[in-house]
Amino acid sequence: MLPAYKGATAAARALPAPVASALASGLGRVLRFAMPDRRAMVARHQQRIAGGRLTESQLQRQVTATFDSYARYWVGAFRLNGRSTAEIDAGIRVDGAHHIDEALKRGNGAIMAMPHIGAWDHGGAWMAHHWPITVVAEQVEPRELFDWFCEQRGANRMRVVGLGPAAGAVLLRALKANEVIGLLCDRDIAGGGIEVTFFGERTTMPAGPATLSLRTGAAILPNAVYRLDDGSGLVHGVIRPPIRFERSGKLRADVQALTQLLAAELEALIAAQPEQWHVLQPVWPSDLVDGSPGASAFGFGLDSR
Repeated sequence: MLPAYKGATAAARALPAPVASALASGLGRVLRFAMPDRRAMVARHQQRIAGGRLTESQLQRQVTATFDSYARYWVGAFRLNGRSTAEIDAGIRVDGAHHIDEALKRGNGAIMAMPHIGAWDHGGAWMAHHWPITVVAEQVEPRELFDWFCEQRGANRMRVVGLGPAAGAVLLRALKANEVIGLLCDRDIAGGGIEVTFFGERTTMPAGPATLSLRTGAAILPNAVYRLDDGSGLVHGVIRPPIRFERSGKLRADVQALTQLLAAELEALIAAQPEQWHVLQPVWPSDLVDGSPGASAFGFGLDSR
């Protein structure tokens, strides 16, 4: 698997941008037809985001657009490494960057909480070229593949820690040093998360963002990075104001309430560009019943990086 990723990276970097774009479009079509279980899961997610209002033709267009966006994410990520700060800055337009500076002025660090949407690797690289940032990545097999992904992000100045028991201490140290951490938090990958309502249905989300915020005083800044479809090749970062929260003094209740507020922010960020939400796995318990494909059926790439 690792040689395939290395080969795809080399090819994507060597191609002119228009050719790489055409390659991504073709890859999206291949994945859509090659992954029927994932296609069905994307359809469930898109219909849920739309509140069940999509007609069959509208739903199929959304599914097609999602796979196209997913393929473009990968090609864009492969082409990202090795770019200078000026090149990275030229490829992104960011609204709300002042929220990061304002959070860091308080001295408690900042928690960038985001969904798996658009071009988050470009956003992470942009962040890392301007502020120290530590990000969490899901542990994947084989180990060599995980190490390679970490190296790729390290080349863009991101410090990467694997998801697991040791991650919390690393993130706490970063926040106490008044640094930024980046967390993809729209899926409860590790399990044991906090129950929330998300797009009208109960599920769980990671407790990490809320717990870290409550322990350190760090602001939670919901954010997303969308790929623009205007032919410019640019991506658009949106950084929302910090989540305002008044503590009750009961940690468990506060974690649950703050996680629910974050879930609502993630809903809004996803609903703004639902076809760019690159989650091809189950998110809600109902996704795992009635013969729906489980998370282990996912067979291409990584869902949390």
